[in-house]
Amino acid sequence: MTIAYITHSACRLHDLGEGHPDAPARLGAIEDQLLASGLEFAIRRHDAPTATLEQLCRVHDPQYVEHIFTQSPDTGLHWLDPDTAMNAHTLEAALHAAGAVVHAVDLVLGGEEACAFCAVRPPGHHAGRAAAMGFCFFNNVAVGAAHALAGYGLRRIAIVDFDVHHGNGTEDIFRDDARVLFCSSFQHPFYPHSVTAVPGTHQVKTPLDAGTGSQTFRKRITAEWLAALDAFRPELMLISAGFDAHWQDAVADLNLTEQDYGWITRELRTLAKRHARGRIISVLEGGYSLPALSRSVGAHLNALLD
Repeated sequence: MTIAYITHSACRLHDLGEGHPDAPARLGAIEDQLLASGLEFAIRRHDAPTATLEQLCRVHDPQYVEHIFTQSPDTGLHWLDPDTAMNAHTLEAALHAAGAVVHAVDLVLGGEEACAFCAVRPPGHHAGRAAAMGFCFFNNVAVGAAHALAGYGLRRIAIVDFDVHHGNGTEDIFRDDARVLFCSSFQHPFYPHSVTAVPGTHQVKTPLDAGTGSQTFRKRITAEWLAALDAFRPELMLISAGFDAHWQDAVADLNLTEQDYGWITRELRTLAKRHARGRIISVLEGGYSLPALSRSVGAHLNALLD
């Protein structure tokens, strides 16, 4: 078995300067891990296409998409908020990042690949219908999910998000869509400060206290996610794979390890085999300590390989 590994060189040109956590070196660290661990021989590489306007506008307001295009600078940095900026290559990178997930859907649902990992940046899960924030411009995983719903007639898709930050943009986009079950674990209280439960929607939120480690994380995920996912019976599973809850990552205060990422991936893989013919697509979100990120992605990919 192999994993489709989807990326694009433009994703490394989105550079917000020294000191910004979402650095191009993140993708380089993952590439180094592929070589050092032998995972290079277990992947099949694909270049990410750009997402189309039609694909973007399934989840984003057309006026918002137009706004992002008009904000792209020719030189220097243009800041949309204190965390989120564009350089001359950001728009291209964001289009390829969203397009990577569309391509992953086509590969997996078309039967060419069993599973896929999208090594892309900028990330996407904070981008809502009409808002860029938290390093995110287009909601990559949402664009892919909407493509699967529109193009393949799926009735049930699960999106699971284990980033240290709540995937508020994904929740915003699919809040009223009963075809999508969204499960999100995150440190709370913490950025983006959005944890209010909405009764009657397909949302499973797992807020974690600062200092939470492996035992509590696994217990909460088992109790709050796994039964809900099993009952939902997703036909496709998408993962917003953020690795910034690792104990070595300075952006937050959770204490997970790369073994925890391997564990949760195996649990999700089992569910995908049971209900979705093993069809699972993972999309890179956060993870800013390069050593922790590379080891965690390695554990994640090894678990996807089963």
